[in-house]
Amino acid sequence: MKLRLQETWQKIWRVLFYIIRISFGTILIASIILIFLAIVAISIAASNNRDEDNRGGGGGMILMPRFSPFDLFWIYDFGGQPRQRRDRDYRGGNRGAGGESELNFLEAVFSFLFGDGNPNAEIDERRWQAIGSVIQANGGAVVAEQIAPYMDDLGADPDDEDYMLPVLLRFNGKPEVSPEGDLVYHFPELQVRAATSSRTLAPTAQTGYLQEKSWPFSRAESGQLVMAAGLGVVNLVGAIVLGAMLGDGTIAAELGGLVGFVDAIYGVLLVYGTAFLAVPTLRFFWLKGYNAKVETRNIQRKAQAQALTAKQAQIAPKLAFAQQFANTQTISDDDLAYTTETDLVTQELENPDRVEAEWKRRLESGSSN
Repeated sequence: MKLRLQETWQKIWRVLFYIIRISFGTILIASIILIFLAIVAISIAASNNRDEDNRGGGGGMILMPRFSPFDLFWIYDFGGQPRQRRDRDYRGGNRGAGGESELNFLEAVFSFLFGDGNPNAEIDERRWQAIGSVIQANGGAVVAEQIAPYMDDLGADPDDEDYMLPVLLRFNGKPEVSPEGDLVYHFPELQVRAATSSRTLAPTAQTGYLQEKSWPFSRAESGQLVMAAGLGVVNLVGAIVLGAMLGDGTIAAELGGLVGFVDAIYGVLLVYGTAFLAVPTLRFFWLKGYNAKVETRNIQRKAQAQALTAKQAQIAPKLAFAQQFANTQTISDDDLAYTTETDLVTQELENPDRVEAEWKRRLESGSSN
């Protein structure tokens, strides 16, 4: 029942999260429409008042501003990069296998605001898989220099090898001291493998060091990002213009209706418009610092991998001592008392001697304890 409920909740959450993702773009468009309609309504009301005031005075011409917040896109087209180049940017960017964008525009707005998740979220899992592969590839006995390229912090003095303590705890290992006082690390549990298992190293271990990925700002197309940022500017500029037109709220009280409603939620519109541009701006600068640290860690790990190659002659005695503990025990089907591949009753009928021997071993072990 618990598993079924979890599966049901996962399906519900996927739908809810998608609604949350597209809601930011939907709210942005709705905010622009409300602001623009309120500006138009106030402008028409002001124009009518002026017509009434000037009706008996010779019919002077009323010059109303023809600026629309959406004109910013035309300014961008003619004053920024050429339209031909902009079209190329729309055709480029991140696209799926079918040549179309991986994200629709509403999803791209969410990506513009919050990104698409940390690509290094599973870095610890990759780290331990790589370290386990290296230990197994060396027969369950390694030296610290072989593990250093997969660690983040080697401490103030890497020669102390304090960074090996989490590895020992993780894989239930133990240190061994050579006659010369060198340390090697022995992991008996990683010396056992199934007969059908592959000795291929994990992808991270094959590169020789743990490499983190840079965190991109967004995987939306460049054109989608420009459109999202442009709409954010339109929304904020429109909110500022609307605030100046609303003034002390007198016009909203006179007109009521849509204008009154917009005046009531004006604070929310202004905060949303400001945050819509502030959040990705702050995230952009934070990502620059984050990626700089990622690059620094990658360089340090690569340097440790290169140092391992350069110090082969120096650490040769340690490696030779580690080989004394290197061993690989292969478990075949004949070594198994039980398997999950077939029914338990069938196994007992087919292998009664093996099952009886296993029960005797467990009884003797229990009596000795």
